[in-house]
Amino acid sequence: MKRRDFFRTGGVAGLGMGLWQGIGKSIDRLEFDSEVKNIIFLVTDGMSSGTFQMGDLLRQRMDGKVSHWLQLYRDKEITRAIMDMASANSSVTDSAAAASSWGGGVRVKNGSLNMGPKGEVYTPIFQKFKAAGKSTGCVTTVPITHATPAGFLIAAESRGDQAKIAELYLKEKFDVLMGGGHEYFDSAKREDGKDMYAKFRQAGYHIAMDKDGMKKASRDTPLLAVFHEGGLPYTLDQKFDRHYSETIPTLAEMTTKAIDLMKGNPRGFVVQVEAGKVDWAAHGNDLGGILYDQLAFDDAVKVAIDFARKDQNTLVIITTDHGNANPGLFSGRNADNNFNKVLSFTQTADFILGQITNKLNPDQVVELIQTHKGITLEKENAKELLKFYEKLDDPAIYRPYDLPFKRFAEMLSPHTNVGWAGTSHSADYVELSMFGPGSEVLPPFLLNTDLHHYMLKAAGVRG
Repeated sequence: MKRRDFFRTGGVAGLGMGLWQGIGKSIDRLEFDSEVKNIIFLVTDGMSSGTFQMGDLLRQRMDGKVSHWLQLYRDKEITRAIMDMASANSSVTDSAAAASSWGGGVRVKNGSLNMGPKGEVYTPIFQKFKAAGKSTGCVTTVPITHATPAGFLIAAESRGDQAKIAELYLKEKFDVLMGGGHEYFDSAKREDGKDMYAKFRQAGYHIAMDKDGMKKASRDTPLLAVFHEGGLPYTLDQKFDRHYSETIPTLAEMTTKAIDLMKGNPRGFVVQVEAGKVDWAAHGNDLGGILYDQLAFDDAVKVAIDFARKDQNTLVIITTDHGNANPGLFSGRNADNNFNKVLSFTQTADFILGQITNKLNPDQVVELIQTHKGITLEKENAKELLKFYEKLDDPAIYRPYDLPFKRFAEMLSPHTNVGWAGTSHSADYVELSMFGPGSEVLPPFLLNTDLHHYMLKAAGVRG
């Protein structure tokens, strides 16, 4: 074969897959000191290395200490590896294929959930844990029917069929489901008119629509808590909105509640905790959105570690499913001082761009941004932003892809020294950390599918 044909036909990709197949098989040869009772799986969706570093830097500037996750590294309490997250059809995975590699133990094509190209169904790992008698649950800051939780819970041809995914959840009767996605449960929002809240209630679920409702949930009944349509508000927007703060729990509060509801099971529990809007903010190059949500994830890490330290029989896994947009703090004489401006942010770019309409004038746009970002843009920048809104007559029908996120981030960059590589997923090897029993044999490099088998073996559950 000619060299050019070798590259054209994907020979390099095929060779790479072949070289690493043996690692997956080696999981079977790992010897654990004992079987773990519980697993807490934390995933900050779409976290690039720059997101991790800047989140830690922001924690230092805000609280005078490093992030909880980084402190585990500093104290040598955690085992660390890197993981290859490629999907079956691309080096750049989407969240559905990524979650499926952990959930079903097989690489599938982007967009599908634990299903092969010919309709093969791979049993999701939480169904395996449930069959073994463990309590199972997922909490997230995006719709609970979204790709990452779904990949641990069910199999579906398309991640986009979230209304169907809600029905599949009911069929499997998982113990805890918390997040957004009201439109997939409410009869007035669903195209088929089904009242999924009523169906879950009839199946014995406690239904919660706000923080107080979540707090009232007891260990006697499973919980479905849906706090918002779409994803939950960004942490930064929630922080400065009294209504959101009082009615919508943080990721750490949801994690605490999920653990409390399931920890009484003598056979243990497994829970997935997802900071899903880190990924959404990365797509939007939204610096305030991504960093404050990353810190909300870090707060959930603390909840998990505190429980695991006390329990002594819980494996905590901390990771991400892929990089996204690869943000970073770049050099410059004022890099540190400029980054400090993030401390003054009171709203996300998502909020600000949603407030702009074609009825505003440039001075009003400059004032809006200065009020919520502490950054004064040139009037010419405001004029350029307003051009994006000339054809958007009704703000109520704005869609994220209509709004000038990328250009707005470019305008802010000289003031923050933060740059972005793009607005989409990247093929980075990802950070993987483990704490507690079961972490002692983590190899330094894994395929994403290896983690499925690692969790099962650590818990002594048959695959």
